[in-house]
Parts: sequence; C-alpha cells; structure tokens
Amino acid sequence: MSKHSDSHANSPKHARRRGGCCLGSLIGGAIRMAFMAAGGWIAYSHLKIDHQLPLPKALPAEQMWIPFPPSGTLNAYVERTGAGRPLVLIHSVNAAADAYEMRPLFQRYRSSRPVLALDLPGFGFSTRPDIDYTPDLFAQAVIAALQQFDGTPADVIALSLGSEFAAQAARRRPDLLHSLTLISPSSLSRQPQSGTPQAIQQRAMSDRAHNWLRIRLWARPFYDLLTTRRSIQYFLQKSFTGAVPPDLVDHAYATAHQPGAEHAPLTFVSGKLFTPDAMQTLYRLVTTPTLVVYDQDAFVSFDLLPELLRQNPTWRAERITPTLGLPHFERLGETAQAIERFWAELE
Repeated sequence: MSKHSDSHANSPKHARRRGGCCLGSLIGGAIRMAFMAAGGWIAYSHLKIDHQLPLPKALPAEQMWIPFPPSGTLNAYVERTGAGRPLVLIHSVNAAADAYEMRPLFQRYRSSRPVLALDLPGFGFSTRPDIDYTPDLFAQAVIAALQQFDGTPADVIALSLGSEFAAQAARRRPDLLHSLTLISPSSLSRQPQSGTPQAIQQRAMSDRAHNWLRIRLWARPFYDLLTTRRSIQYFLQKSFTGAVPPDLVDHAYATAHQPGAEHAPLTFVSGKLFTPDAMQTLYRLVTTPTLVVYDQDAFVSFDLLPELLRQNPTWRAERITPTLGLPHFERLGETAQAIERFWAELE
C-alpha cells in the first residue's frame, strides 16, 4: 500500500497538478504584490507628493490674462516693445508642457516685433479645471490669443500637437493669420481614415482609456508616475540629439506639480486630442501659407508630408538636421533662418 501510494504521488499526472498549483500560487502572489504596490503608490501620491510647487514664469516677460469662458482664464506672455507684424507662439501638448517650450523663439524675436506666447488651457498659468478638453477648445484658445492684436493678422509658430490647434484656428479664422509655421507637426504619419473599422475601433479604445483615466482615485497617481523627474528626462531625451537642458527638466517638473495639472495631459494620453485623419480633414484644407520645419521625430514619421505638399500648394517644408523634434532648441539659428526666409517670401 505504501509503495502504491508513493508511485501515485510521483506519477506524471500528480506532478503536473503540483506544478500547476505552484504556478497558480506564484501568479496569485504576483497579483497581490502588484495590487499592494499600486495601493501604496496611490496613497503616496495623494498624501505625500507636493502638488503645489512654486511655479516660476516660463518666460521673463509681462503676463497677460485673457478671459476664456470655456475653461476660465488663459495666461500669455507678451512683449510689446517691437514694431511690425505680431508673432504668436503655441506650445505642444504632453504630460508637462507650457510656454517654456517656445522660449528660444520668444527670446529671439522679442526685441524686433510684438510677441505673444500662450499657455494653452490646462497648462502653465492658465486655469486647469476638470472639464472636457477637446481639439475644439484648444483651437478656440488659439483664436482668443490671435484676437489680442485688434484684427492685425499675425505670424503663428506652433509645436507638435499645438500645430493641429493652430491649423484649426487658421481654417476658422484665416483673417487673423498672415502665416503659419509648424515645427514637428503631429498626425503626419499614416493612420486609419475616418469611418473605417480601424478608426472606429481606435476611437472606442480612446474613449475607454479616457473614462478610466478620469477616475479620481488613480488619475493623479497615474499622472504622477508620468511626471517623475526620471520620466520627464526620459521622454525629453527622445526629442534631443544631445543633452536635455536641465532648466527645461526643472520647469517641466514644476508645471506638472500644480493643482489640476493632470486633467488636460491625461486627455492627451488617452488620444482624444488628436484630429481624426488630420491629413485630409485638417491640414489639406488650410489655405494660410504654411511652413513645416521637421527632421527625425520619435513620435511622428512625416511619411505623409510629401503627399500633403503635392495636395496643398500653399504649404512648403524645410528640414533642419540633425534634430529630433525640437530644432528651435538645438539648431535655433538654422531654424530661425528657415522661418525668416519663409516670411520674406510672403512680403
């Protein structure tokens, strides 16, 4: 009987059962550990992380407060001493964005012309309410900034996803723009066309992600994970061929640790701020003279750019190499010369 029992216990079937039990225990333990870690981080985020850090001005300039009923108030940095056509600067949208991203261009042109650099809704010193952030809202904000010049058409320079909002403003109010320069514009990679099953599925996934990211319990903790200094450094490095300026990391960290800082960026993370099929539904329809400044970019391939230049004769492009998305930081002189050649052609 004892021998039979030992034989049964050592049978392949019994060994598999024991192995399955061990694997199940390991998986169960790992899941418990993951839940404990997540719970610990949620508690740490809500109780220990300072979400009201001192926020220095992004630019050493006068601040203008623009009433903007959809979200409260817009902040803009303005320099009025220069003469001539106004220049409006629009930053990108990411986890830790604000007007600091346009600092090199603001500093270059502030002495030669009127310049306004906008903090988009939910960023910088603009109010950051828990509302529905949409491409339409950001386009309205760009229009509000353009209206500060009493109807004088402005040159606009926009960065990355800010390019889509500036292009939408150009479509709606072409009378307010003289020219449009888009640095590393988003949505020039191939993507599903609007109305296709792939696009519908992609939109549904974006909606689900957005709903999940708005749950108060873990919204801020998840955002805090995205905006640690190490995470900010990691993502910024993707846009620099050389070292990331430490001041840029410091400012990004400070602007990400403000009350309500998570609301607009988490909408961006869900994918809901991108214009569906932007090539056909937006860029192709812009009649304002437009320059694209680009090179390599970790987030967009620009494989649609040649097709866009063929379809829209008001557009042109200049490549600034070697850069990875922020040529005005790494190649300011070359970037400014390209933009100034473009402006000169329009006079």
